[in-house]
Amino acid sequence: MAQRLISGESQPDDIDLSLRPRRLDDFVGQAHVKDNLSIAIQASKIRGEPLDHVVIYGPPGLGKTTLAHIIAHEMDSEIRVTSGPAIERAGDMAAILTGLQPGSVLFIDEIHRLHRVVEEVLYSAMEDFFLSWMVGKGLAARSVNLRINPFTLVGATTRFSLLSAPLRDRFGSVFRLEYYQPADMKIIVSRSARILEMEADPDGLDEIASRSRGTPRIANRLLKRTRDYALVMADNRVTGDVARAGLEQLSVDKLGLDQSDHRLLSSLIDKFDGGPVGLETLAASINEDSDTIMDVLEPYLLQLGFLDRTPRGRMATRAAYEYLGKTYQRAEPSDQSRLAGL
Repeated sequence: MAQRLISGESQPDDIDLSLRPRRLDDFVGQAHVKDNLSIAIQASKIRGEPLDHVVIYGPPGLGKTTLAHIIAHEMDSEIRVTSGPAIERAGDMAAILTGLQPGSVLFIDEIHRLHRVVEEVLYSAMEDFFLSWMVGKGLAARSVNLRINPFTLVGATTRFSLLSAPLRDRFGSVFRLEYYQPADMKIIVSRSARILEMEADPDGLDEIASRSRGTPRIANRLLKRTRDYALVMADNRVTGDVARAGLEQLSVDKLGLDQSDHRLLSSLIDKFDGGPVGLETLAASINEDSDTIMDVLEPYLLQLGFLDRTPRGRMATRAAYEYLGKTYQRAEPSDQSRLAGL
């Protein structure tokens, strides 16, 4: 699937460090995570010890990387950034660990994609701050232990269930990021607009926030595209009408659904009478890969209550019919049960 404007995955034009909060006080939303993380950081600084290892998981675009940088900034530590797929050999991981300064933060994005041999190097490093590996072969083989500086590992993942149990158990703190509430999204969009020095009305910013799917990365992306539209089409001022026109031009509707979402729902309703229909059949009907439907398209539609996953297949809900302006004609579950007994 081509890059979607409302995808939470990182895209090349998303990198804008000025929009990234640097301290916990500037980080909007995720109150439970912020409160617990603040206490842990303060306690570690009072004791003069590195922060316990942290894993942060949740959908893409919610601020996992931002929180990793905030942790390093709050701990007055340097941060080393890498990703699971980038570390191919155990020696690569050993080189990274031996180069860390005392109290450093090592951030590994997509940590669930670490190779098993690389992951095993982390076990002793995380627990006792030393590296252990075998040197030589056969009868000449011997174990070598190398002390490393105490550090904090911050792992980020969208697939927490794919972390192996030995690695998962070595993290002292586990935080899940949730989709942001509408009030928080308004604050995030307003803050980004100020940093970008945009001339925008509250109505225009609210329109952008409401279509951002509860995801700051999407909000900032839509804000930039709306800014471009206003510069060319509306004397560089983002009002409610300008924001609506700009986002409609980008095929992003009032709930943040794009053409791919509409095509999936319309196919389910028009071609299969709302379902149930199997995943592979549904994928073939819209010429998409089944994994793309399951991992990319369905999560937000499930969150909105527009789609049901049942043992018999996917089904469109009454809410989906109403949102698309279609007549809901299928029997309610209670009616179906009654008819089945006739």
